[in-house]
Amino acid sequence: MNTEIEWQKSSFSGGGGEQCVEIAAHAGEILMRESDDPGAVTTTSRAKFAAFIEGVKAGEFDHFAR
Repeated sequence: MNTEIEWQKSSFSGGGGEQCVEIAAHAGEILMRESDDPGAVTTTSRAKFAAFIEGVKAGEFDHFAR
């Protein structure tokens, strides 16, 4: 069985990839890390991640990007 984690970056990330948030699905959880600090990994459930994505789509976090 292959247990290697396959990280995914957004297509909106910069060309160099050094300032990216990466995500992966592993063992029923969602893993998140920053590409410039790959050893610090945060985990969450699929349900919580889905709720976050819905909030992003609704614009709830837009003020953080300004």
